[in-house]
Amino acid sequence: MSNDTATRPPVTPNEPDHGFELTRRRRWPWIAGGVVVVLGAVAAIGIPLLNPTKSANEVTGATLLVATAEGNAAEQSLVNFVAEKVAPKYGIKIAFKGLSDSNTINRAVSDGEVAGTVYQHKLWLSQVLQSNPDFAETAATPVFRWGFGIFSDKYTDVKDLPDGAKVSLYSDPANESQGLWLLERAGLITFKPGIDKARATQADIATNPKHITFTLLDFGAQSRALPDLDAAVGYTEYYLAAKIPLSKEIFAPAAPDEFAGQLTIGSKYATSDNIKKLVAAFKDPAVQKFLATDPSVKDILLPLDAR
Repeated sequence: MSNDTATRPPVTPNEPDHGFELTRRRRWPWIAGGVVVVLGAVAAIGIPLLNPTKSANEVTGATLLVATAEGNAAEQSLVNFVAEKVAPKYGIKIAFKGLSDSNTINRAVSDGEVAGTVYQHKLWLSQVLQSNPDFAETAATPVFRWGFGIFSDKYTDVKDLPDGAKVSLYSDPANESQGLWLLERAGLITFKPGIDKARATQADIATNPKHITFTLLDFGAQSRALPDLDAAVGYTEYYLAAKIPLSKEIFAPAAPDEFAGQLTIGSKYATSDNIKKLVAAFKDPAVQKFLATDPSVKDILLPLDAR
């Protein structure tokens, strides 16, 4: 999952300013001395460039940062739990880092500025990688299922939705597919035979007996628009954040495996000892027990065995 579908082009850093200029002088004694100074300066500058600072992912004993979107309290709570209660068992140190948006998080993971993130499912990651071919990331292991359901301000059962119901889906392709699949599971639409339901589009709908019309909205806008809709399909956390009670969620089976939240890591660090231990920590059974019992993630992050 993500809270920002916008993509930013990669930022190319400016060429470094070396702080000196080679000039020709008329007096030979100064030239010799100048060469020594210049060569010394080049050496001093060249060494860091030829030996760049290693990522914490490759440094024994370094603190491994796990990032999610700023303000996501449930995901922060999960990372903090792993940091405090699980990581010491694996001989690593973990800390939470909040970052501003999807691209910032994924670039930081790809570049090794952070060790990983838990904010996205595989379909979202594939969408990010398609838009940013310079990113190198891998979904290392599923960790949880997000609460995801059909909400309505007007109806208490999906069967009560009227003919011509106005229903909102998310405006990014991956979560639009997840929403369509949920409507199919609720019996409101059917798909054409043989399609990949995890990548379904509106063009894949075979039957729509209630003649539902779809409105595409982003994460925050959807929950705000609920009074103007017959129903909306989205993440439970956004509705709870908007002070919409859980009683407005009228259909919410566990999300399919394709939409499980993943620990995503930088591909080039996958074989490093630190990252192997990080993945093992998030696979620890204590994580699933935390998700099943801790009130800080209740109804938002569900254990993998949720049904």
